[in-house]
Amino acid sequence: MPRIAGVDIPDNKRIEIALTYIYGIGRTLAQKILTQADVDWNKKTKDLTEEELTRIRLIVERQHKVEGDLRREVTANIKRLMDMGCYRGLRHRMGLPVRGQRTRSNARTRKGPRPSSLRGRRKK
Repeated sequence: MPRIAGVDIPDNKRIEIALTYIYGIGRTLAQKILTQADVDWNKKTKDLTEEELTRIRLIVERQHKVEGDLRREVTANIKRLMDMGCYRGLRHRMGLPVRGQRTRSNARTRKGPRPSSLRGRRKK
């Protein structure tokens, strides 16, 4: 398994898909990186030469913020919003949806499972 940006990327997938296992790299960015590195998108990871892997590794390390650095930046941004006390920061602090979604129904992902005290009740 090749290692790029501290992440083991899978062998038996196309390199375009395998790069998306790195936090901060999606399909579009993976395609741009591969075009820059002059590597065929459809090539399997295990079929890449050391030279191609090195070119991809250099592009990812030098030009893009990924993995730990990106995670730190995102958490710092959220912490900044919470410290400011702005509306988005308050929503983060309360664990509610931040981007205007409804909360009367839905929003279970952000709010967590329903309390067990309300679970057995039935509307009349």
